[in-house]
Amino acid sequence: MPRFLLHNRHAAADCGVVFAAFRGFPSPLRHTGALASCRAGGHEIWWQATAADAAGALDQLPHYVAATTTATRIEPVDTP
Repeated sequence: MPRFLLHNRHAAADCGVVFAAFRGFPSPLRHTGALASCRAGGHEIWWQATAADAAGALDQLPHYVAATTTATRIEPVDTP
């Protein structure tokens, strides 16, 4: 199954809304680790998701979050 990097960029004022959007939303991404720059002032979040396609990966996010998120297909590689 393909993997995708989901990248969300939001305004500082929207941090709380982005996290609150997950409450009550059935997502395999809930209660999993993500990388974020919010505490450092960057206001970006990155998740890894498994899905058949980019649309399926974005469907794992609440609509409010998915609307400002990009999905990029990723694969593991060895760094030489």
